[in-house]
Amino acid sequence: MIRSSAGFDLTPIDTGKRAEMALGLSAEVRHVLFEHGTEPPFCGGLLHETGDGTFVCALCSLPLFRSTAKFESGTGWPSFWEPYAPDHVREIRDASHGMVRTEIRCARCDSHLGHVFPNGPTPTGLRYCLNSAALRFEKAT
Repeated sequence: MIRSSAGFDLTPIDTGKRAEMALGLSAEVRHVLFEHGTEPPFCGGLLHETGDGTFVCALCSLPLFRSTAKFESGTGWPSFWEPYAPDHVREIRDASHGMVRTEIRCARCDSHLGHVFPNGPTPTGLRYCLNSAALRFEKAT
């Protein structure tokens, strides 16, 4: 088993298990997670979520972002200035759509989450721009 810096299991999930886990997901969520889709801006169900809790991967439930790191970026997608733990997201160079960006994926199940940009607030200066469809919000207990 591979443990993250925060103590979570990061052992990669194989293709068969990913397919099994995806059975109950909507077509939109599967499109975002598996086909690197993007939901339209200002339409995501978690854009205005302001509760205390954790945003987890919609497929494997790995904690990805804390509500305390969420901010209003004005872009139309949920935005965060840092991940739950640095090793919970993977960064990949994305040269699609005629531009170079940094894609972020779930470190455990390899699902597409969104992109990270160098124009966020302090203290990191980063803006993790996420698809609501790639996330589930779990309220703090």
